[in-house]
Amino acid sequence: MSVSYTFLEGELLLIDKPLEWTSFQAVNHVKWSIRKHLGIKKIKVGHAGTLDPLASGLLLVCTGKATKKIEAYQQLEKEYEGVLVLGATRPSFDKETPIDREFPYDHITEEAIHSATAQFTGEIEQVPPVFSALKKGGKALYEYARKGESVEVPARKIQIHEFQITQIALPQVHFKVVCSKGTYIRSLANDFGAYLKSGAYLSDLRRTKIGPYNVNKGLTPIDFREKLWKTESNT
Repeated sequence: MSVSYTFLEGELLLIDKPLEWTSFQAVNHVKWSIRKHLGIKKIKVGHAGTLDPLASGLLLVCTGKATKKIEAYQQLEKEYEGVLVLGATRPSFDKETPIDREFPYDHITEEAIHSATAQFTGEIEQVPPVFSALKKGGKALYEYARKGESVEVPARKIQIHEFQITQIALPQVHFKVVCSKGTYIRSLANDFGAYLKSGAYLSDLRRTKIGPYNVNKGLTPIDFREKLWKTESNT
C-alpha cells in the first residue's frame, strides 16, 4: 500500500473479515483507520455484501466516490468454502444457537452425499433463515426469532453455479459453493441435511472470492490499519 491511495476519490479495498467480527465492525475499523490516516472527520465507506459474524473472508469495501459502485459489486457471484455437520439441526442453521434436534446419519453414504449436490445446483428456491437481517414489517427477521415469534419467510430463487464436496469425515462434510447474490449457505446446509433424510447445520464458512476478487489478496482490518501506519512513518 502506498501514499498514492486516493480514498476520497474512491478505492476498492479487499478486506479479510475475521471470525466473530460483524461486517459493520470491519467497515467501521477501516473507516476509522482512513480518517486517522488522512486527518479528516468524514468519509464515505461501505461494503458490497454482508458476512455473518460466524463466517470469515472477503468483504469488498468501497471508499469515497467508489461507494456509488457498491450495487454493481453486489451483483457479482460469490465463492465459499465451508463445513456442514450432519445429524443435527439448529434454529439459526449455524452455531449461533444450540442444537434443537438430532437425527441418524449412519444411513448416508459418501456416494449419496456427492449425488445430492445435483439437487442443489442451478436455479433453485431457497427459504432464508429466520435468524437473518432480512426485513419484514420494518423489523429484521432475527428480532422476531429471538423473541420466539413465528414469522413466515417466503422462498426466493437463487443460482448455485457450483456445489462441490471436497472432503467427507462424517459427520462433517467439507464443500465449496459458487453462487449468486442472495444465497444463504446456512439454508443450503439445512436443506442438504433434510434431503439426505437427516439434519445438518453450518459449522464453518469462509468467503474466498467475489467475482474476480480473491481473499488471498485481502488484508484483515487490523493489517489494513498497520499498513497505513507504516505508510505514515515512511513519509
